[in-house]
Amino acid sequence: MHTPLIGVSQEILKIKELIDHVADTGLNVVITGETGVGKEVVSRVLYQQSPRNSKPFVKVNCAALPDGLLESELYGYEQGAFTGAEKKKKGKFELAHKGVLFLDEIGDMSLTLQAKLLHVLQSGEFAPLGSEREIKADTWVIAATNHDLAEKIVEKTFRADLYYRLNIIKIYIPPLRERPEDIIELVNHYTNEFITQFSNKNIKKLDTKTIDAFLSYHWPGNVRQLQNTLKRVLLLGNGYEIIEELKNGQTDFPESRTSAIKTSINKANTFNPSYNFDEITDISNFSLKEVRKKALDKIERDAILYILNKTNWNRSKASKILQISYKTLLYKITELNIEQPATSSE
Repeated sequence: MHTPLIGVSQEILKIKELIDHVADTGLNVVITGETGVGKEVVSRVLYQQSPRNSKPFVKVNCAALPDGLLESELYGYEQGAFTGAEKKKKGKFELAHKGVLFLDEIGDMSLTLQAKLLHVLQSGEFAPLGSEREIKADTWVIAATNHDLAEKIVEKTFRADLYYRLNIIKIYIPPLRERPEDIIELVNHYTNEFITQFSNKNIKKLDTKTIDAFLSYHWPGNVRQLQNTLKRVLLLGNGYEIIEELKNGQTDFPESRTSAIKTSINKANTFNPSYNFDEITDISNFSLKEVRKKALDKIERDAILYILNKTNWNRSKASKILQISYKTLLYKITELNIEQPATSSE
């Protein structure tokens, strides 16, 4: 099944161009970005455009399994290798021979397994558990993570040598809130997909008000959240009300703009956000949506500035307190015109 990469933003167009350049090289790739941005989609597009597309695409979630199970999943095992190993089993590396092995959530792999993975990437060989024979693995490894691997290297939870071995080609997918021009494209694509999927249901048509609501929301859960919300809207209707609920904070996404603001406010007893209605000079153009946006921008700017000042402009520490990625913090500093005082240092 063909997996398309949907979007018209400059960021997505650049990713498509990069895929065109590297899909036939077999060079190791690391795909980074927040949860839900479409890292697996990019990995599948790379696979589909590569000469390996007739061979298997094998996915392993490195965060979903404990060390012992993950090792046996990756490399396989011989009969009797451990209790419960009643028959020989091929590992994912062997199953992905001549194809692609997609290592999702690579940043959650333990240091012990990182060392073994590095050996396989360097030598192209591995031994199943309980075996002394080496198996050759001609496998294109594509890894993905929502972690900042460079930061994890500093924290000594990710091996620098493995990082450099994997990170030959790096593809960063920005969050959806930084590329709003892709929202309509995604809504149109997934609407058509879901109409086919739910052909036996009475699908509700999206009206202009609902589409405007999709465009005005910041999508903290990214494309995945948009997909799930769109399903709900198409099946139940009331799209505007559903998205208004999300805007009012009724969401479980930890990276949401609202929760980040609330977190920073809770950490700041003297923090007092407010909106100055005196800034509105022409009430003929008064828009509640615009007021909401300006108010959120002001609160967000004040919250970020407060935490930056409290951490002496240590952006890494500030991003953790605000529960946003380091790159998102840098983007917000630029977007919201936040300037560093001359006396502060990184």
